[in-house]
Amino acid sequence: MKIAITGTRGVPNHYGGFEQFAEHLSEYLVRDGHEVTVYNSHTHPYQGAEWKGVKIRHCHDPEDKFGTIGQFFYDLNCILDCRRRDYDIILQLGYTSNSVWGFLLPKRSVIITNMDGMEWKRSKYKPTVQKFLRWAEKLAVKTSDFLISDSIGIQDYLLQKYKVRSQYIPYGASLFEDPDIEVLQHYGVEKYAYDMLIARLEPENNIETILEGVTAAAGCSRTFLVVGNHNTAYGAYLKEKFGQHEKVRFIGGIYDMHKLNNLRYFSNIYFHGHSVGGTNPSLLEAMSSNTYICANKNIFNFSILGNDATYFTNAAEVKQLVETMEKNSEEARFKIFNNHRKIRTTYSWDDINGQYIRFMIDAYKEKNFAQKGVEVFSPRTFPSFGRLRKNAQPSEERLRQLEEENARLKSMYADLSLIHNTYKEAVTRSMS
Repeated sequence: MKIAITGTRGVPNHYGGFEQFAEHLSEYLVRDGHEVTVYNSHTHPYQGAEWKGVKIRHCHDPEDKFGTIGQFFYDLNCILDCRRRDYDIILQLGYTSNSVWGFLLPKRSVIITNMDGMEWKRSKYKPTVQKFLRWAEKLAVKTSDFLISDSIGIQDYLLQKYKVRSQYIPYGASLFEDPDIEVLQHYGVEKYAYDMLIARLEPENNIETILEGVTAAAGCSRTFLVVGNHNTAYGAYLKEKFGQHEKVRFIGGIYDMHKLNNLRYFSNIYFHGHSVGGTNPSLLEAMSSNTYICANKNIFNFSILGNDATYFTNAAEVKQLVETMEKNSEEARFKIFNNHRKIRTTYSWDDINGQYIRFMIDAYKEKNFAQKGVEVFSPRTFPSFGRLRKNAQPSEERLRQLEEENARLKSMYADLSLIHNTYKEAVTRSMS
């Protein structure tokens, strides 16, 4: 198939989660024999027309001149280019700045949108922006043929809010199995003698709650590393409040995956405070790096971690956990092992990419057969796809149609079996 991936700054990854995902998926699709195009910002460091067999389309991106509003024009330019390319599938990663142009998407192509997280819940946005994001979310549901949720929580939300089904396909990760303890020297910490978090310094990631608990834990002297860009207004607020505490160290953003994985691997407790969004990439990376995870208690985190983590809801609980959790405990080893196994069996990139291509094929079949007046049902397309009326039940007429369709399929199978047996007997006679 001819597939386009939009909604990112491009590949290879120089930015974040969706870019990393686009990198993994596009390379996999090319190996599977598909013609794949990824849309890159014209400011992307990689300026080649092809990367590992993936075609690259550079579109003008004025974000460097106009800020956030420039993202909307970048997405518009990508969609206008898509209209000229006759793609079978257009996979949109996210919706915040592209759904307003959804009416321009080519009608022939199958439009699949990964709905990301509930962006409108982020407290960093003003009420007017949150209102716009709700509207953008609604537009994405309306203008997409099929939806993907990377979290069970997002899938449930879309079903309840818009009465639409979406396909659950989580994010992926690679197992970290090459630890290098010498990385710790650069940060002045020792094995299991520090706790940490890695996150954007934003209110919904519960960093203030975590640090309040950490600094109140008088019975614990371990260093606490805060990894994330603190050159923001909220970052400055956190540094002013906690930066002078002897245990807390703000070390800024780290974008070297080797260093991040080693810091995770040798930490005592890894805090994951994210409360908004779907399957968070950093959580899967923590699971793959043998971390002992303490997570904010919410549906998004629990759907991934289950009982293989410890949870907090307030600073008092963080304080208690910091004073009692030890990575060398039998409980910790059990949870770490289970999370590592989940990455290998459930969240491996090969498995995630395979789910995407199977979904794309089913979606392509369903839309194209529907245009010809033929309904297609498969384990992946029914009832996973399509819109639902609340409490909808099949009518007697629909049941009769299904019974007739079932009878036709049985008759077709009987005819094919007869032809096959006849052919088999003829071949057997000719060889005897």
